[in-house]
Amino acid sequence: MHGEARAGVERLRVEVVETLPHDPQAFTQGLEMAHGSLYESTGVTGRSTIRSGRPGTPPALRAELPAPLFGEGIAVMGPTLWQLTWRDGIAIERDARTLAEIRRVPYDGEGWGMCHQRHRDRIVTSDGSSRLAFRDPETLRKKSEIVVTLEGQRVERLNELECVGDLVYANVWPTDRIVRVDAVTGRVTGEITVPPLISAAERRRADVLNGIAKVPGTDQFLLTGKWWPKMFRVRFVPVRQPRTVTPSRGARGVHDVRHDPSRARGPVSAP
Repeated sequence: MHGEARAGVERLRVEVVETLPHDPQAFTQGLEMAHGSLYESTGVTGRSTIRSGRPGTPPALRAELPAPLFGEGIAVMGPTLWQLTWRDGIAIERDARTLAEIRRVPYDGEGWGMCHQRHRDRIVTSDGSSRLAFRDPETLRKKSEIVVTLEGQRVERLNELECVGDLVYANVWPTDRIVRVDAVTGRVTGEITVPPLISAAERRRADVLNGIAKVPGTDQFLLTGKWWPKMFRVRFVPVRQPRTVTPSRGARGVHDVRHDPSRARGPVSAP
């Protein structure tokens, strides 16, 4: 593989810009930056929430989801936001300023990830399969869908989503892998394998990577995971490919090979 690797799929690594505190009781299911605040949806029946506030600080606002609802992905739509539930068959519209519930609408299938493509006036959702669905932003009725592929093979278990123009960044459950998807074609254009960002001791009390939010006006993202005690402000930068330096005269067989950093995958968990 050379340059941007397999058939134009760019390999990217994580460059940490800043480490921030994160609530270790938050089973993160959705993450988005909007209106200068970080919005986060958390799961687990009886413990699901929606909260907002400055990144790295205790949330300024918080609303509980009553059992048996299990919170999932979110998408901020200007003055309102949508919050999915996992297998409860509903989505909740909320006031983005107060987090107060406005209404509930029927939702077909399982709710996993969610993001808003403003320029196309549509919501993008995942359901743990290889499909991304495009939905009406007012009703969440499904209008169409695409299958996400990497070199012609389906990419399954797409989870939390972040829309950036016509690109969709998707966590792949239950791994420390993120794929960057062309939402027009469904083709993966970039792969990001996230290195161990939390310590082994922290990892024993935590779960998998899940949560990606673009920081508006920058080239940076926020990353965290379920029950992680930390959040990370990062950039995605190209991986330098190993290269062979032509030996100088008289130095036969001498090579300068630069290896990529080692990478790890996270433990298996519920989506």
